[in-house]
Amino acid sequence: MIKKCLFPVAGYGTRFLPATKAMPKEILPIVNKPLVQYGVEEASEAGMNEFGFVTGRGKRAIEDHFDISYELEHQIAGTGKEDLLTSIRDLINNNTFAFTRQNEMKGLGHAILTGRNLMGDNPFAVVLADDFCVVPEGEDGVLTQMAKLYKQFRCSIVAIEEVPEDQTHKYGVIAGEPMKDGLYRITDMVEKPSPDKAPSNLAIIGRYILTPDIFEIIENTKPGKNGEVQITDALLEQAKNGCVLAYQFKGKRFDCGSIEGFVEATNHVYENIYKKNRDKKQ
Repeated sequence: MIKKCLFPVAGYGTRFLPATKAMPKEILPIVNKPLVQYGVEEASEAGMNEFGFVTGRGKRAIEDHFDISYELEHQIAGTGKEDLLTSIRDLINNNTFAFTRQNEMKGLGHAILTGRNLMGDNPFAVVLADDFCVVPEGEDGVLTQMAKLYKQFRCSIVAIEEVPEDQTHKYGVIAGEPMKDGLYRITDMVEKPSPDKAPSNLAIIGRYILTPDIFEIIENTKPGKNGEVQITDALLEQAKNGCVLAYQFKGKRFDCGSIEGFVEATNHVYENIYKKNRDKKQ
């Protein structure tokens, strides 16, 4: 159903300076794999195989990561280290990757609009690699869960989770009519509201499935909070004229845009994924 996935990756990652002075934050490793690769693997698991990246200056390493490094592979040919490249080679061999640049940072809505030429007139997913999501072994990934909902409802869907009320100012927050367990039809969306103005404590996280009419809506969306074009404003307009769903996904999210969340995610992956996979190979 949904074959395309967009990654807005043009941000500066200032919270990780000086590490991100010359390296994209999306390339920061969770143990031994870059954040952005986890996102691509999640989308690939959901059946998506055409990936678009909205990049910016200093982001060349992302493009290089999803390309073959002949010099490196020549150096490790015939050694046990070849196996360490299996996961990325599988992605390179079975998917396509395209890149475009966002010349100015004008908000997530503008970044998504910049990727219009990569997505075309198709429904597509959006992944914010900062939001690292894990699910129990054997369970569907977050995008797989959302893709199944899209197959049923054929409308835009955002992933949500409950956050502490004093944290609503960090997120887009929704109000909605419950449809079934964990699924809401959105009636209101507010970008980064103070706790006293938040319509709920259900916050949007970095997983979206969007219908292609969102591009025209973004084009007609005026800059909002901080002078940026907010995707929440465009989605609210889409919800008023049709239907946008909010889905309380099954799994756990780590905010890897923060140092604390990044360290927590690294510890979780090391203890629960990396060590188990290593032990299986021994």
